[in-house]
Amino acid sequence: MGEQFAPSPRKGNKGKAGRGKRPNRLKSTDAAAGGSQNSTQRQAAPNVDASKPAPFAGFGGRNGWLGKTAYAALDLGTNNCRLLIARASQDGFTVVDAFSRVVRLGEGLATTGKMSDEAMDRAVEALSVCAEKLKRRNVVLARSVATEACRQAVNGAQFIDRVKRETGIVLDVISPKEEARLAVMGCHALLEEGEGPALIFDIGGGSTEVVLVSTDGVVPEILDWVSIPWGVVSLTESTPLENEDAEALEQTYAAMREKVANAFADFASRLPQDSGDHRLLGTSGTVTTLASVYLELPSYDRRAIDGLHLPTQAMREISQTLASLPPAGRAQFPTIGSERSDLVVAGCAILESIIDIWPGERLGVADRGIREGILRALMASGKRRGRR
Repeated sequence: MGEQFAPSPRKGNKGKAGRGKRPNRLKSTDAAAGGSQNSTQRQAAPNVDASKPAPFAGFGGRNGWLGKTAYAALDLGTNNCRLLIARASQDGFTVVDAFSRVVRLGEGLATTGKMSDEAMDRAVEALSVCAEKLKRRNVVLARSVATEACRQAVNGAQFIDRVKRETGIVLDVISPKEEARLAVMGCHALLEEGEGPALIFDIGGGSTEVVLVSTDGVVPEILDWVSIPWGVVSLTESTPLENEDAEALEQTYAAMREKVANAFADFASRLPQDSGDHRLLGTSGTVTTLASVYLELPSYDRRAIDGLHLPTQAMREISQTLASLPPAGRAQFPTIGSERSDLVVAGCAILESIIDIWPGERLGVADRGIREGILRALMASGKRRGRR
């Protein structure tokens, strides 16, 4: 399955938006967790003997395995490091701890082909925090994945070795296809009901995955997919802003849009012409940030964003407004701030290009994705092991 076993640690070293019918949050089923994963590894917290996995208790009963085991999913992307720790429940899972930090691991990668020492230091520092949480929460079953930055960088393998040496975390560098599959498994429950296939997308830091799915069954069937090498970091770095006057801002955004459109061209030509309701669902910092701008939130609120459905035209207008502003102007939006002001325009360019090829009237927004997909798979695996 690709899960990693972690033994129990031992002492030692304001706006309005239309909302579709919402399913219960963070539900998990065996069916939703299906699919193969890439590698099997043991994962231990720092300074923990990983030679023997913790014993598995049985399922069932108040004192059994169910509800006691902590599962963890860690996603190290080109821009962010995110961790989710949860315990299984009868009808889903309950999050017991979480962590997210902007690390910009892919900073400079587009021009140098490698991750910088400063970027790797930031990532290792964040992963060290994650390792402490894994240890403190007695995580037994975990999976830690890395995506585009580690796939592309010439020093990716060295970085993976450093992370294992310094934090005890074993990163699994997953393929774009696996990344797309996990994203779908993590957020598909938020798709609106409708006719025809739907498009689910994940705008990352170094790449963007777009998946065409059929929703005829309980679990979406992947009909087609694409991964393009443009995310908010890679596209920003490949299209530098020469100055901040209106003409330069317009030209930079147009150049970004052209690059992304060209990358999507082949996939776009394969999309069905008679495609029903053109349902769209996005999972990424870009869509959640733009949704928070749409709602005019004074600070980010996941409860207001996750499962929101809003007009795609409104997202286009926000994207174009942000693209017309210099970084300092974008930073004035409280949910963007200086941390995201330089990257958000690239995300807007990618989002508009996705709407171009799949022009739905409404866009679903998911503040969930790869980590939730991993957790569902781990919990399904744990249930199967518990029944043996």
